[in-house]
Amino acid sequence: MSATAVSVRSYTHSVTYVVDNILKSFKEIIRLSGLSPSKMVGQWESIQRAMTTWINSGHLKGVTLEVYDPSSDGLVTRWDIDVVYAYSGGDGNFWTDTDQLAYEIKKAGCWPSLANYDIILRTEPGRPDVYGWSPCQFRSTEGFTRKSLGTTVEHCGLGGNASYYRRIS
Repeated sequence: MSATAVSVRSYTHSVTYVVDNILKSFKEIIRLSGLSPSKMVGQWESIQRAMTTWINSGHLKGVTLEVYDPSSDGLVTRWDIDVVYAYSGGDGNFWTDTDQLAYEIKKAGCWPSLANYDIILRTEPGRPDVYGWSPCQFRSTEGFTRKSLGTTVEHCGLGGNASYYRRIS
């Protein structure tokens, strides 16, 4: 008697992997920066549902974490993970690089403990509606510079490229 193993890589599996690991990456950024992840955890299902819907429809451009000073509403820092749609199926790579994120957070230093944050999903026009989500405006990045970190999440070509904004000294 012989055994046969079958492996199926599907786009749905890739979407799930990428969504989960982008969210886990943001949770780590928040936690390692000294902020409480409880706000994000409370919104997890809603963010996950919207990301999954919009990646499946091809409308999700990226996910943004805006950290801001609630007294002035001014930006403290911003992290972006841009979605890359290069799905190839088959036996592709899958990985998440949280070590790179941790290294950059250490370089940037901790943020004020009184800071707050928002998770914003950036979409293409014509996206399907997802309950609880509506258009919004970004805080100004004037006086900041953007640093690209490259790919931080990958699954068979579907992935995410991270970057962050820091104040120009």
